Amino acid sequence: MQRGRQTRLIRCAVAAGTALVLVSAPGAAARTSATTTAEGSDAGWSAADEEVLRTYVADTWTSFDAMVDPATGLPADNIGGDLSEASRSGYTSPTNIGAYMWSTIVARDTGLIGRREATQRLSRTLATVGDLERHDDSGMFYNWYDEATGEKLTTWPLDGNPVEPFLSSVDNGWLATALLLVENADPRLRQEARALRLSMDFGFYYDPAAKADVGLIRGGFWDEEPSGCSTLDNYSDRGPDVYYTCHHYGAFNTEPRMASYLGIMAGQIPAEHYFGPWRTFPNTCDWSWTEQRANGAWETHRGVEVFQGTYSYRGMELVPTWGGSMFEALMVPLFVPEDEWGPDSWGVNHPLTVQAQIEHGMDEAGYGYWGFSPSNNPAGGYREYGVDGIGIEPAGYSSDQERTLVDDGYSGCREGSAAPQEYGDGVVTPHASFLALRYAPQEALVNLDNLRTDFDAYGPGGFYDAIAVKSGQVSHRYLSLDQGMIMAALGNALTGDRLRDNVSRGRMQAVLQPVMAEETFGSGPRP
Repeated sequence: MQRGRQTRLIRCAVAAGTALVLVSAPGAAARTSATTTAEGSDAGWSAADEEVLRTYVADTWTSFDAMVDPATGLPADNIGGDLSEASRSGYTSPTNIGAYMWSTIVARDTGLIGRREATQRLSRTLATVGDLERHDDSGMFYNWYDEATGEKLTTWPLDGNPVEPFLSSVDNGWLATALLLVENADPRLRQEARALRLSMDFGFYYDPAAKADVGLIRGGFWDEEPSGCSTLDNYSDRGPDVYYTCHHYGAFNTEPRMASYLGIMAGQIPAEHYFGPWRTFPNTCDWSWTEQRANGAWETHRGVEVFQGTYSYRGMELVPTWGGSMFEALMVPLFVPEDEWGPDSWGVNHPLTVQAQIEHGMDEAGYGYWGFSPSNNPAGGYREYGVDGIGIEPAGYSSDQERTLVDDGYSGCREGSAAPQEYGDGVVTPHASFLALRYAPQEALVNLDNLRTDFDAYGPGGFYDAIAVKSGQVSHRYLSLDQGMIMAALGNALTGDRLRDNVSRGRMQAVLQPVMAEETFGSGPRP
């Protein structure tokens, strides 16, 4: 339940070596975070802040322990807030399975479980994954399985509706990421994890003719004709044609780039594909359906014409995501050090994404809290949330239940509309703050503490999935995907980036770092 602080605005000021003080609106009590002067860990946290982070990781791991079926080692997609076995969802996905595997490594590396237990858990999961039905020619996994049996779903357990088995490029990307992590982080499971990963061909998704200079990846495919839109083709030399989605992933700063990275690393997709997806679409009237006219100019990288576009938002220029959400931009750098390998691109853009999220929640919308990303809807179901102004999609992800959107128009091509005068019931998801932990650590910790203090936002498995901050309505469920992002962020924070180092070392670094280092985004403070 919210405790009477719905309307206050909070601004953060950090002074080196002192407590972080929050200056509130009149009538609201100021709050402070843990001081930064106490001796901290090797990861650079103060002792007090590390204690908070360790509480969060321990409680979040409890939710995974409850979600996992002990016989199969597969996690449920979600579970009720009381963590009862009866409240498991009855289905899981490749992303959920990957999230459980990397969370198990985090639990081991942060001392929550021993090495033997971690290996036993992962071995059980890998054995089940190896027996899952999948598409033989590509090695890819279907999107939905029963977590208790491992059977591919053809009927949805919630309502009995038929399921058309689909093979998603994004979801298989996150499973392959976890397999790569296990391969590098647990020598006893290296061969098993590696064999599964190498059997997955991301080139199956890569359409070389999707753009004039270089191809794009499809959203996925069906191996039987679906009821909706599809296109019959096969980008591999193995097996019969499949039914691809009618869309490609054309925007760059979105989560599908992880699948692209894995395909490039494996030599299944050419390195030039890195420059294929749009940073923004070109700023001509042909693209006036997008959120705003971008600023930028054309460059050439490895023979590929790249429009180095940015969007303007509150004094910043940044490369937008598709919907303006946090996880589109910041899930990938949990595993790949884009900010280090691309210091003039991602290294500038990722902190700006966090700053934009903070300014939207605290100033533009005035919620008093921030962190907008797809999550459970506190009113029921699942919904995309984001900051509309930093998303390409014009009818994009809103930050509130009322779907309040902005439309600045497209200069010289179409008129916009007046800016919103107010926002409604903003929905904040805690996993977004954890994704920001690397780029705005104290602001993220304070935001999380405020959510925990002001709402019924925390349970036996850590933070519940989402909070509507005006009404105080809370989604009392835990999602594998969102809990997995929290575990990954905390694992990196508490172990000095051991998680992402284990994913990104070796061939991934050798292939991708030189490509990322070539590029400079137009991101930065507005001139």
